[in-house]
Amino acid sequence: MKTYRYGNENADIVLVQLISDYELSFMEQEYACIREKVPDKKYLLLGVMIDDWNEELSPWEAPAVFGKDAFGNGAEKTLTELQQELSGFIGQNRTLYLGGYSLAGLFTLLQAYQAELFTGIAAVSPSVWFPGFLDYARQNTIHAQKIYLSLGDKEHKTRNPVMATVRDSITELYEHYKQKGFDCTLEFNPGNHFTDPYLRMAEGFISLLADE
Repeated sequence: MKTYRYGNENADIVLVQLISDYELSFMEQEYACIREKVPDKKYLLLGVMIDDWNEELSPWEAPAVFGKDAFGNGAEKTLTELQQELSGFIGQNRTLYLGGYSLAGLFTLLQAYQAELFTGIAAVSPSVWFPGFLDYARQNTIHAQKIYLSLGDKEHKTRNPVMATVRDSITELYEHYKQKGFDCTLEFNPGNHFTDPYLRMAEGFISLLADE
């Protein structure tokens, strides 16, 4: 896994974000935004490059819902590789948070069910419409102490019948976590799925840092 680092290498707080080339293009802006809002904390923002999102971030196989690319089942392998990549930070009294946008947001949620590595997670515009995910979320226990969810307020306005469920799905997920007693935040941001992604990711990490 190729990584990109922004901030203090020796900080006790590590913000981990799964990225593609698209997210990489705005990581410096995102880091600057976090610094502006949280100037009193030292942290490292670590971007972890994912090459094939549909394969590496999907928990199980599912048919394509847009385009021609179906979803694979590589999330478990990716989580193992991510844990290895972060081994130098584990056990050093460092607090780790994980965040992701879109399908990386879904992976962020899923890993919190499967590992106890991250104190909090920021799932931003996550693909919670993914077939079978809500059932999985209801039937299993998430381990993150703090959960941040966000969605664009126009993301559900699409002709794609699967993706059109995203607002109802994330609202149900939020209510499920609150009912179970988890510290969970849900924010709706102006715009569609592609509106101000770096600002939305920054807000997710800022929310997680608020109680540090």
